[in-house]
Order: sequence, then C-alpha cells, then structure tokens
Amino acid sequence: MKDPRQDARQLVRRWSEAHQSAVIYDDESAILRDVTSGKALKLSWRDVNAFEEKLHPETHDTYIALLFENGTQLALVDPGGVAFAPIFDNSGRLEGLPSVVCLRDFFTLKQRVDHYLHDHRDEEPPRECLDLVMSCIAILDGARRVGFDVGDLEGELEITLGELERRRDNG
Repeated sequence: MKDPRQDARQLVRRWSEAHQSAVIYDDESAILRDVTSGKALKLSWRDVNAFEEKLHPETHDTYIALLFENGTQLALVDPGGVAFAPIFDNSGRLEGLPSVVCLRDFFTLKQRVDHYLHDHRDEEPPRECLDLVMSCIAILDGARRVGFDVGDLEGELEITLGELERRRDNG
C-alpha cells in the first residue's frame, strides 16, 4: 500500500520545480527554501497529516497546502513562497492582516516603516508605523511556528522599533 505522504512529497517536488521563483525544494534533505527571504525549513514528511493542491482565487495558479500533526499549516504559493498563519500572541489581534502571510509580507511592511524613519527624518512617524511593526511581529512569530529561523529578522525589527520609539518620544 502506497503511503499518501509520498504523494505529498512528490507534489511538493513537482510544484517547486515549476515555481522556482517562489520556493526551492531539495528532496534529498527535505529542505524547503523560501526564495524571497532565503530562509529554509526542514519538512518532516512523517508529520504530514494532510495535503491538498488548490487553485488560487486571484492568480488562478495552483498552490499546495500541507497540514502537520501538531496543527501547523503551511502553503506554497506563487507569488509569495512559503505561506503560513500569523501568530498574535505577542502582537495582539491586528486589523487588516490577512489570515495567511509570508516572509515577503514582512519585508514589504518593514520597508514601509523604514521609509517613514529614513525618508521623513524631520517628521514624527505616524501611528501606522507601530501597527506595521506589530504586523511584522505576528508574521515573524508565524514563521517561527512553522520552522523558520527568524532571529536575524527579529533583531532588525528590534532596531527599527527602537528607532521608532525614540523618534516618537522626541517628536
């Protein structure tokens, strides 16, 4: 009897080969690399509970959803790469943050905060900056939950938050 996890593995391999601008998968090591961030995570095929290939409603391209025994889910999407649920434990609930995000979203939001901080040095950063930082925190917490090492990105965000607080206090 064929193990359905082998079908999931084969599907991920096929999908990643067709979407190398989003993810790169090494089947031998079971390492999945998110192209935008360069971050990698090891897939544990024995922990895969379910998988599904779906059609993205906006791009009309296929994407892969994987559900693991511990309840963690991730998806492979193009554009985007490895997608996952944000975690709100440290950020609190946030309006406007989608239920599925990727590290590409983190970079986009952080870039907006950095724009305020560096291109408008003489202005007090708007309240929106703090909301964007909180969204970045939720994204990084979600990334960590699915297995990414995001310590370096957390360090960068901490520096950004410190600068934001300094500027708001001096504004």
